[in-house]
Amino acid sequence: MPRVPRRLSRRLSAVAALLCLALLAAACTTGGPAVETVVVTATSTSGAAAGQTGSAGDTGAASSDAGTGSADGSSSIVPTAPTSPTVPTTTAEPAPVASVASNPKFGSKGLSPSAPIAITVQKGTIDELTMTNPAGKEVDGTLSDDKQTWTLGEVLGYGKKYTVTGTATGTDGKQVKISGSYTTVTPTKSARTTISPGDGKVVGVAAPVIVGFWTEPEDRAAIEKLVSNTTEPEVDGAWAWIQHDEGYWGLDFRPKEYWPAGTKVHVSAKVYGFEFTKGVYGSEDITSDFTIGRNQVTYADVNSHELVVKRDGQTVATYPASFGRATDENTTTRSGIHVVNDKFDKKLMSNPRYGYENVLERYAVRISNNGEFIHANPGTVGAQGNTNVSHGCVNLSLENAQAYYESAIYGDPVEVTGTAVELGPSDGDIFDWAVSWDTWVSLSGKNN
Repeated sequence: MPRVPRRLSRRLSAVAALLCLALLAAACTTGGPAVETVVVTATSTSGAAAGQTGSAGDTGAASSDAGTGSADGSSSIVPTAPTSPTVPTTTAEPAPVASVASNPKFGSKGLSPSAPIAITVQKGTIDELTMTNPAGKEVDGTLSDDKQTWTLGEVLGYGKKYTVTGTATGTDGKQVKISGSYTTVTPTKSARTTISPGDGKVVGVAAPVIVGFWTEPEDRAAIEKLVSNTTEPEVDGAWAWIQHDEGYWGLDFRPKEYWPAGTKVHVSAKVYGFEFTKGVYGSEDITSDFTIGRNQVTYADVNSHELVVKRDGQTVATYPASFGRATDENTTTRSGIHVVNDKFDKKLMSNPRYGYENVLERYAVRISNNGEFIHANPGTVGAQGNTNVSHGCVNLSLENAQAYYESAIYGDPVEVTGTAVELGPSDGDIFDWAVSWDTWVSLSGKNN
């Protein structure tokens, strides 16, 4: 075996020592998967000679190492860059595409119990949806054919919280929850509403429909949309706002001409949940179904001193009469279309200004609320048919007054002519037919 020169041996020992130190240093790093690679090379100024005296294999090794050595023949350590740790990659789950919207918004408070509610799903369909009241009872609702919209199907109660739960599935197949609530308003006061004529009544051809509001609504046009009437046969007519006796406001309907005999009338006022004025809401929806009776029209020409009763255009009775003496406006029978609005078998009448109080009269049919009646007055029989002597009423004999009393019904028109004083609003109920048609139409809230 060839002997290694001593100088070369010392240098190889030094290289080996450095290599060991490098390996120890790598082992003492802070850890992690990174590994630092150290390359150690050694050269000699006499590398060529050493190569000549070594074996062919040694010569090849020395020649390779010399190629990476420093110029002065010293050894060197060349580190390589550490490798980065491997980080696992993840892909975020796409959000469901279905979205839920409510009109009004979920969480809304102070809602009218009659307000419409709709819940809609975009990019999906409703699987199930339930609205419940505070007692847990399910509220009626309708799901659209495409299953994208649920609509409230009944009116709610005042001062209650309603809860909605359900699910919907999107076009991506993912399910989303439907959850929310609504709270209805608590009124400070309820508004009273009435309808005249009432259910089942049979009335005369001049009877107006009176939907009475005991709280004047601030938005008349809005409430007109909640009031309707249907007739059989169809009748041409219009609504008007009239202030009636006792101060209440009425939305009155009258035909352009008298009602056709036998007309069936249905009136509806869907005012529940409607805010008449701040904090005051309609207490209930109301309806009325009534019938127009036979056509009876009474004609009273004060200058003829007669009262003529016609049915279906045919005269059925003619009574000698005495009208207002017309010494002043207050004793003048008003001209215009009066409407029978009440009748009394016995009636106490008073007019202190003209010297009488609590005088009992028989068969009194009231035709205006200003004190005008058609009634029996045996004391004026001698004037009936020839002279007007009353304080404004229409006087008949006891027999004739009874006959007329028995024939008259609420809503019959009494057309008075021949005086200079016209019936009007100051005369009280019912003056609807004393208003011209053009004026009547202008009194709709839709025109104000």
